Amino acid sequence: MVLITVRLARGATLADAIDRLDLAEEDVDTSYGLVAVDPDKGLYALRVSDRAGRKVGPPFADPKIEPFGPPRRSRD
Repeated sequence: MVLITVRLARGATLADAIDRLDLAEEDVDTSYGLVAVDPDKGLYALRVSDRAGRKVGPPFADPKIEPFGPPRRSRD
């Protein structure tokens, strides 16, 4: 899966994004959903399959988020 952004009308839904991008529902990570990045400008993010990502444009990186380095003890 890759992360992409799309411009949609304010208040758009995941179904709106799927229709606008002409994707099948199985091409979209529905559990990730449609995330408002900048709703005032109509900018949203969603995760799609690699194939769908190539279809709609260049994807963004979607790295796994993990801790960096060993845990530190707090200084109380």
